[in-house]
Amino acid sequence: MLRADLTDAIRQAALAELIDSGYARMSMDAIARRAGVGKAAIYRRWASKEPLVLEILTRLADEAVPLPDTGTLREDVEGFVRHASALRADPRTMRVLTDLTAEATRNPRLAAAMQTSAEQPRRAAGARLLHRAVDRGELPADLDTELAVDCLVGLAYLRPRTPWQPAESLDDGITPLVEVILAALAACRRR
Repeated sequence: MLRADLTDAIRQAALAELIDSGYARMSMDAIARRAGVGKAAIYRRWASKEPLVLEILTRLADEAVPLPDTGTLREDVEGFVRHASALRADPRTMRVLTDLTAEATRNPRLAAAMQTSAEQPRRAAGARLLHRAVDRGELPADLDTELAVDCLVGLAYLRPRTPWQPAESLDDGITPLVEVILAALAACRRR
């Protein structure tokens, strides 16, 4: 039986190594040193760094997608946008996402896993948020859900941010971004 505390220590060490060294340069030796375990302890759990990183991504994504339920579309969208802005303001998160996005261009399995672990949970949360708004009558019953999810998730999470943009300036843009998203959602009707 594998010890859960060692497994957690290895995951934490791998995440730290991913942040500090990047995917291409991270090694099982470095992870083992950080975790204070032998490499055999890692290989008993994961065959290589790829499945280890994919598991970390999946766990982070599961924790990282909140689903606000304030009772109004405006406040739910604002909560969704605030969460996305907080992720973009975290330099460690951005370093990992930038590095893995670049690596995914060379690694189809990593690209597919990133889509599964990052994009799909966000889209599912966005769809639930929108369905609640339709049920409350805040969005039209003939909402084109796929297009609306594209608008919500795309504008909230994929909005460009430059590395030199100060984190506090992100708050300044939340209200206008929420307004743009609400206008886009109102226009997302099946034709």
